[in-house]
Amino acid sequence: MQRELDLVLIGATGFVGRLTAAHLARSAPPGARIALAGRSPERLQGVRDELTASARDWPLIHIDVTDQAECEALARRATVVVTTAGPYAVLGLPLARACAEAGTHYADLTGEVLFVHQTVTELHETARASGARIVHSCGFDSVPSDLGVWLTAERARNDDAGGLAETVLTVRRLRGGLSGGTIDSMRQQVIEARKDSAARRVLTDPTSLQGSPAGEETSRRGAAEVRDRHTRRGVRSPVRREPTSGRWRVPFVMGGFNAPLVRRSHALTEGGYGPEFRYRELQDVGGGLVGALRGAGMVAGIAAVGAGLALAATRAVLDRVLPAPGEGPSAEQRARGGFTMEIVADTETGARYRTVVSADLDPGYDGTAVMLGQSGLALAGGEGHGAGVLTPATALGQDLVDRLRAHGFTFATERLR
Repeated sequence: MQRELDLVLIGATGFVGRLTAAHLARSAPPGARIALAGRSPERLQGVRDELTASARDWPLIHIDVTDQAECEALARRATVVVTTAGPYAVLGLPLARACAEAGTHYADLTGEVLFVHQTVTELHETARASGARIVHSCGFDSVPSDLGVWLTAERARNDDAGGLAETVLTVRRLRGGLSGGTIDSMRQQVIEARKDSAARRVLTDPTSLQGSPAGEETSRRGAAEVRDRHTRRGVRSPVRREPTSGRWRVPFVMGGFNAPLVRRSHALTEGGYGPEFRYRELQDVGGGLVGALRGAGMVAGIAAVGAGLALAATRAVLDRVLPAPGEGPSAEQRARGGFTMEIVADTETGARYRTVVSADLDPGYDGTAVMLGQSGLALAGGEGHGAGVLTPATALGQDLVDRLRAHGFTFATERLR
């Protein structure tokens, strides 16, 4: 079906939305039919005026993303809809549903387990029938994790080394801040979990996003072991020394979402990543006493913020000091950003692999704008495969890896033994 527009960017007036619009203006192929959409025509005009000359004639579209009819009308006009408008649990479902029904590809930045669980439950079969790819988490949540583990599994498969078993991602370098939108998403999930026991069960189940696609049969043993380990972890210190280096590591704050999403890729991949696949994410906090103290402080701080967001009185205090949606650091601050993630995986046959994913871009801002923008352009260009509620790895895989490498990202896998 011919569509009027190749790509529509919704939420273009937000902080990350502006960065994504700028990236699209620099990177889209000549002749790409791109539009900017949002609630305020005046602010959209201001965003477009800041872009390069090639984008000055992009159409501007007013949309209320909570209005199902407006979302359906927009979805019918576009090949791809890219949205930064969150929190997605509050604002995202009408647009995702409209795209799933219209056969329109969709990409977002969600890091919300509850929202993805809802779309998996309600929209996966609809999107499969229409041919739509509903691709969640196309930013720092969770492209580096998802593509890194996928590449590791592909290398092991190509080497005939068996499926992945114990797989651990360690964040070795992380310089950059959480966006106001990310914090608002955390806030909404905490509020929902506090009032709804079903939501709490979804958030505490590490396999909640797997759904029931064909690959799940191969992962039942691994899923059971994940649950067992998840339960045991409650009585162990979250600050633990890495055996090989002596450095201290703590659970990565974004692992609570990244890990379930990676497990969805495992479930959607034919044959899965291996019947023994187990996955977790940690963050390197340094060596010696300083590292141990830093780790303890990080764990305590994250717990305090989570507890504070759960209560109305303390949430009001935190809201005054945490970044608000639409806020972000200066260009000079973002220029100092970057990240390095190391994935080490053992296989069923005893082989071991290491994959490094890195970029010298602020992960939550400039890096996320590149990841989201390139995901949207890949979908608009007919790259990738499959249909349904997918992940970056299962929808775009090597196509997205190649695009990100062309923009300075590193994806490198080596066999250690």
